[in-house]
Amino acid sequence: MKKISFLGIIPARGGSKAIPRKNIKMIAGKPLIAWTIEAAQRSKLLDHFVVSTEDKEIADVSQRYGAQVIVRPKRLATDTATTLAVLQHVLTKIDAQAVVLLQPTSPVRDEGLIDLCIKKFQRQRVDNIATGFVCKFMEYGTYTKRRQDLKGFFYDDGNVYVMKSDLIRSGTRYGKKVSRIKISWEQNVEIDDEFDFWLAEQILLKRQKEK
Repeated sequence: MKKISFLGIIPARGGSKAIPRKNIKMIAGKPLIAWTIEAAQRSKLLDHFVVSTEDKEIADVSQRYGAQVIVRPKRLATDTATTLAVLQHVLTKIDAQAVVLLQPTSPVRDEGLIDLCIKKFQRQRVDNIATGFVCKFMEYGTYTKRRQDLKGFFYDDGNVYVMKSDLIRSGTRYGKKVSRIKISWEQNVEIDDEFDFWLAEQILLKRQKEK
């Protein structure tokens, strides 16, 4: 099996609870997963990408948009199945030096975002990198400073992750050398519920008009 450098993996199971059939629900004119497939297709630095799913309908939609599908076992499509286990399964089918995790629930990506993350991963020679934002949320009653005076912490937004495959095989997504990329609020949107879905659609529609 020939090893490739950067493998994009789009995990998409069929059993979404908060939004039934979320990954193929229409949003701004196309199925949700199509936005991530098209972003992967536009990347110049991904050597290959796949969709991992147990669901035939998701597989059919993904293939229609040009993605290779890796059929995962149903045990990896339950509510308790971890993303790590899904990535490990894909790596038994396709060997790669690094994995670029692209979640379909983050459909808003600037042109070139995936390649920006890969370039920083290479340049800094880190073990893993993630997109996100600086979060200043704290439990009410636990702080006295003004919000703008709080240092905050980096919170990964689920949009793009790059990580060494050896980490994944060893049972973790995090190494000793970690890097972060702060991206715009629009790209931070991650779809967990109906409001998130509506918000993401408004952003996508706005961006379509601006082109």
